[in-house]
Amino acid sequence: MTDPVALHASLLTLDTHIDIPWPDGPAFTDDTSRRVDLPKMRRGHLAGACFAAYAPQGLRTEAGYQAAFARVSAMLAAIATMGGDAVRVCGTAAAIEQAHRDGITAVVPAVENGYATGTDLGGLRAFRDLGARYLTLTHNGHNALGDSANPRPQLGDAAEEHGGLSPLGRQAIAELNRLGMLVDIAHVSKATMLQAAMLSRTPVLSTHSCIRALCDHPRNLDDEQLDALRDVGGVVQVTAVPHFLRAGGKEAEVTVADYANHIDYAVKRIGIEHVGISSDFDGGGGFVGWHDAGECANVTAELLARGYGARELGLLWGGNFLRLLRLAEQRAE
Repeated sequence: MTDPVALHASLLTLDTHIDIPWPDGPAFTDDTSRRVDLPKMRRGHLAGACFAAYAPQGLRTEAGYQAAFARVSAMLAAIATMGGDAVRVCGTAAAIEQAHRDGITAVVPAVENGYATGTDLGGLRAFRDLGARYLTLTHNGHNALGDSANPRPQLGDAAEEHGGLSPLGRQAIAELNRLGMLVDIAHVSKATMLQAAMLSRTPVLSTHSCIRALCDHPRNLDDEQLDALRDVGGVVQVTAVPHFLRAGGKEAEVTVADYANHIDYAVKRIGIEHVGISSDFDGGGGFVGWHDAGECANVTAELLARGYGARELGLLWGGNFLRLLRLAEQRAE
């Protein structure tokens, strides 16, 4: 019988979406009360992770844009130094793989919410120069790039504003492709997602979403969206947010089995090459059995018990994301 812990430890495991404390927080190298820190990643044999520089949606004013850009730039700078010599900041798929071979934890910077670029797409180059490898187009609330899955009436949002991507959002897709950054469609409306999938030269992905057929939440992807991801070669990284996994789900009620059900559904619908694993730890993720990064092997054990082998687990735990990252590098200008 395969030892799930040994198998898990042998994999290049990559979590594609984790939030960092901001503006103040404990040192990443300390064992803390947060769900992710370096000791927990090592206990959970988590080889690497994408850490998000997140800008909450605010007013679309020049002052709002400047503040969001400054915040994200500062967060990317912090991500680049948060582990000192104990981690390696990686900007390519090959660098992530080399860090794994060297036994060093890989840190991959990312940006969550295109609001931080304002209406000046030059911000995307600035974020790429600071190490960002993907951009989540929206967060909760429409922005200048496109419509969100969660409009914010308190910010003046109608149910729909742009009909998907705005003209600026279409330009942003082209610029992200040119820069070799992945297009993350987590948080966007269905119309925005489908348009982005068709426009992008590199397959799009959702770095943290679940399956709408199993839990009817606007942040989850329906069958048409899943099929679109498959058709363009993209990936859905199933995430650990309890209320995305079960309607009204609370952390103390949702289990690893509930999580694996979403993996199973997506794999059966669109194939193992288009599904992955993420947590959204420290941003809402976590449930019984996968409370923090130290418990990652429990996910592997559940999937192993359901018949997934080493190859399939390697694809889910990072192989599919690395394929997309490599494609983005190859297709950059």
